[in-house]
Amino acid sequence: MPAGGGLLCGASGLGLLLVATATGSWLQRRVPGGSASIGLWHVCGGGHCGPHPGTPVVWEATRVLMLLSVLMATAGLAMGLCAAVGSAWRVRVRAAGATLLLAGLLALLGLGLYTAGTPSLLGPARAAWHFSWSYILGWVAAALISSAGLFHLCAARKDPSPESSEEVGA
Repeated sequence: MPAGGGLLCGASGLGLLLVATATGSWLQRRVPGGSASIGLWHVCGGGHCGPHPGTPVVWEATRVLMLLSVLMATAGLAMGLCAAVGSAWRVRVRAAGATLLLAGLLALLGLGLYTAGTPSLLGPARAAWHFSWSYILGWVAAALISSAGLFHLCAARKDPSPESSEEVGA
């Protein structure tokens, strides 16, 4: 299967994207008695976790973009897996590549929005907060998913076999 590298990158990126979106360590800081963290879904501090008391619009938009990215990456990976079956291989791989690229773009938009909007929300205490491992996994996942999309598009372009023709029944 010529798009094997794309499938590996896509599966790895999807796993990391799921972990990044679901976990609560996007921001961390040291507090007396431990640490505090803020995720997309909840805030933890002093051994207690709970939902955000008031979720800013920037974080709501980041949630939506990250969830859409997870859905698109899942669809792109499924299309890439299904591309090996049947005719019109090139068309299916191209569609998988475009879907994975879109998933990577959505993740990049969500992460960029979070990066740009969060410091202003933290106010004067922003120096105490640091982006943490969940946030970093999101960036790695966006790079892997975008790479998977490019690998799929390159594989569709480079495949010279006649059975991968875009013309079904020709």
